[in-house]
Amino acid sequence: MIETVSENRCFGGVQGVYSHESQATGTKMTFGLFLPEDAQHGPVPVLWYLSGLTCTHENAMTKAGAQAWAAEHGIALCFPDTSPRGEGVANDDAYDLGQGAGFYVNATENPWAPHFQMWDYVADELPRILDHNFAIDPERQSITGHSMGGHGALTLAMSLPGRYASVSAFSPIANPTASDWGRKQLGAYLGADEDKWRAHDSSILMREKGFEGSVLIDQGASDQFLDLLKPETLAEAMAARRQDGTFRMQKGYDHSYFFVSTFMEEHIAFHAEALHGL
Repeated sequence: MIETVSENRCFGGVQGVYSHESQATGTKMTFGLFLPEDAQHGPVPVLWYLSGLTCTHENAMTKAGAQAWAAEHGIALCFPDTSPRGEGVANDDAYDLGQGAGFYVNATENPWAPHFQMWDYVADELPRILDHNFAIDPERQSITGHSMGGHGALTLAMSLPGRYASVSAFSPIANPTASDWGRKQLGAYLGADEDKWRAHDSSILMREKGFEGSVLIDQGASDQFLDLLKPETLAEAMAARRQDGTFRMQKGYDHSYFFVSTFMEEHIAFHAEALHGL
């Protein structure tokens, strides 16, 4: 059963915030959902937006400027949280591990395993909740994300063939098995066996599987975290795979939501073309 936290009129539709008890994480989870005006007349396609380190459902919901463009194209937007939260949920003093840093994996190691099941939450549980409670078309889904969320979007899209019509990312953590933004977290959540990490590295997945639809990646050329993100590894993998898609280095842009909001219109138009073409 879901609880309504808030609902606000937004570009002719409704921006809602909802909470529910999650079976996947064993905690209360909160998510944002924008429904365009078109949802009053029948099910609409949905674009998932996965956020980055330290974020909640609220960051992109309030900063990305996505609702205006989603309303124009008749697309719903879902903003999940980035990790389980609450009393009794494992955490760490560092900002890049624990609450706010779920990395969209199913943890197998203690103390994380009891609650940090974010892959199952985003891939299975939350889609079912949307399907049963809102005017969402489960056959028309796409996914995007920023930073850690870009990592999640790409790995989910390439690991769940047929699920998403398109995938895009803003400044994704592109090669976490070779980066301090990844090795630390994958080691903590999944253990020391690095073979288990490979399923959560978009550069490796791109070389081995690719994506059946189209891909759009935007990376700020002045991003202060370029050494941690390793965008060149993903770009090389896309070229080696001959992946249908576009990788753009955006001159002068950094890692912030000023960058994300600048290119959000183009990303939603990219997804709209795929979603409405189904």
